[in-house]
Amino acid sequence: MRKLVLASGSPRRRELLSGLGLSFEVIVPDANETVEGNVSPAEMVRTLAYRKAAEVSNSLQDGIVIGADTIVVLDGQVLGKPVDQQDAIRMLRHLQGRIHTVYSGVAVIDAASGKHRVDYRETRVHMRHLSDNEIEAYVRTEEPMDKAGSYAIQGIGSTIVHSIEGDYFTVVGLPMELLASLLTSFDVHVLKPTETIRGG
Repeated sequence: MRKLVLASGSPRRRELLSGLGLSFEVIVPDANETVEGNVSPAEMVRTLAYRKAAEVSNSLQDGIVIGADTIVVLDGQVLGKPVDQQDAIRMLRHLQGRIHTVYSGVAVIDAASGKHRVDYRETRVHMRHLSDNEIEAYVRTEEPMDKAGSYAIQGIGSTIVHSIEGDYFTVVGLPMELLASLLTSFDVHVLKPTETIRGG
């Protein structure tokens, strides 16, 4: 199988990709995460996912490079990672009791040919009502500090999410169905064709 490279320092994305049973290496990109101009959330995550993958791809002669980016959007405002605990508290006060949208973009690039595919998924998240004491207690766990929107649905943050409409893995940060579909375009198959299973 061709060399697979994850262009991300996220332990969550690394864990998800490991779960597919694919061998890969990790190279953390040093990409500019600023997007100029008035772009839609979908275009923002596609742009940043591609930029991260391209930054790593440009340093390689071959390999299939995966880049991803995730943002949280409430009332048209993008909520990134908190700069400190007070910022995390501020974000969670805005999100609590309301519905927001999480966008995750995925880019896959063939380093040898430059062929690439980029797409995204979005999921609506309904966060339950939270008291200030609950918000402050959650922030003290430190879990929100490197997460877009200041929460992690796969961690302690699972206790503050009431429901979602869409794909869970989009909220974690790597939509798996989308990733598998994109990888197929590069002849990397998660579900490899094998001999037909016969009944007993």
